[in-house]
Amino acid sequence: MSSQGGTRQPKYQRIADALKAAIRSGEYGPGDRLPGENDLMATYDVARMTARQALGVLQNEGLAEARKGAGVFVRAFRPLRRRGIQRLAQDQWGSGRSVWSVDAEDRELVVDRIDVHEGEAGDRVADVLGLPREARVCVRSRRFVLDGKPVLFATSYLPADIVADSAITEADTGPGGVYARLAELGHEPVHFREEIRSRMPTADEAERLSLSLGTPVIQIVRTAFAEGGRAVEVNEMTLDSASYVLEYDFDAR
Repeated sequence: MSSQGGTRQPKYQRIADALKAAIRSGEYGPGDRLPGENDLMATYDVARMTARQALGVLQNEGLAEARKGAGVFVRAFRPLRRRGIQRLAQDQWGSGRSVWSVDAEDRELVVDRIDVHEGEAGDRVADVLGLPREARVCVRSRRFVLDGKPVLFATSYLPADIVADSAITEADTGPGGVYARLAELGHEPVHFREEIRSRMPTADEAERLSLSLGTPVIQIVRTAFAEGGRAVEVNEMTLDSASYVLEYDFDAR
């Protein structure tokens, strides 16, 4: 049913709001099974499609997840709080800590897939790094998993002439990660720029992050600059939007 006069919500949205209120009140806790389509049809006297749409709203907002053959359950996963400024501070990676540890806090963020190879920069990456298209770059791709769920896929591109024969070309870059190694090579990052957008995932991204149908992703593209303004890394990150809260905490002056 469509809204009338701009004041009435569709039936499926009203049902979804009622379910969300029940989750907030504690009637349904993390891991609890929500009423199924048949239950909602009987309770609200609606068609199956309306009941399905209501449950879909909760799944799309990251509040619930469908389990094949079992139903729809309140999501037990606690979102990561990505502290965009603190995680990139020099005293973080400069002291040997991973930038990712700021996000995970007391939880273990695991890299379950990693691929490191050398390839051609291509137009997009070459433009950001200020390189010829045919220039060689080190490509580092990683998938991060938290509490058994893929939450992030990241790919970094670094000029091969800078990082050749360094630990950056290895799977394990050592304490402090890529930025600590860049500092050792004389290309310490002193400035970062991040561009953020939200969009629907590609089929490949949905598979890599095990996303429910209709779940958008957050894409963050970060460029790291060394002294003098040279770009030394482009990092393209694709985040499960339901797994993250983006936090930026900074002074006004």
